Amino acid sequence: MALEQAGYVVDHQNDGANGLQTAMVNQYDLILLDLMLPSQNGIDILRNLRSFDNHVPVMIISALGSTEQLIKGLDAGANDYLKKPFEMDELLARVRVFQRQQHPRNISKIKVADLEIDLLSREVKRKEKTIYLSNREFLLLEMLMLNPDQVVTKAQILYKVWNMSFDPGSNVIEVHLYQVRKKINEGFSHQHIQTLINRGYILKSIDVSE
Repeated sequence: MALEQAGYVVDHQNDGANGLQTAMVNQYDLILLDLMLPSQNGIDILRNLRSFDNHVPVMIISALGSTEQLIKGLDAGANDYLKKPFEMDELLARVRVFQRQQHPRNISKIKVADLEIDLLSREVKRKEKTIYLSNREFLLLEMLMLNPDQVVTKAQILYKVWNMSFDPGSNVIEVHLYQVRKKINEGFSHQHIQTLINRGYILKSIDVSE
């Protein structure tokens, strides 16, 4: 819940085997891994991930806090080790360290035409105008800007941004997309985001001058 409130999209598994399967079929920025799990313990999960050349960053979070256990976890392929109990602020700070490593400051910004977003500060600008988006709105715009001139389907957005399976009756995307469009288009005539009926959405990378 704390990670989601901080703006991250989170998948959760409380079973070792299910967690390993989820980690193998999805692409993640970071895995937070407990050691004492049913069906398969964290060290075995980590070794299995690395044996299949899965190099996703892994932070072990465990009450097993001995130096021997820490060394065992790092030698198995963990990138970090956080002992329980811990302060949530410390966990979030460590997560931000992984973000900075994956998105160095000089490549953390994405620019499409006159739109620019900063993946670290979560700042959005159109030309020189700063635009304030909610966490979900930012993730929605980020996904479109990471795929300029490409159709992004409703199912892809629901899974990536809301961690939901496709529901043809849900209008959650339309509601948030309306707000995103309203905010980024205020004061501008050009509409960046287009809806393609029965296909999805597309963000055009054309240059505009207004």
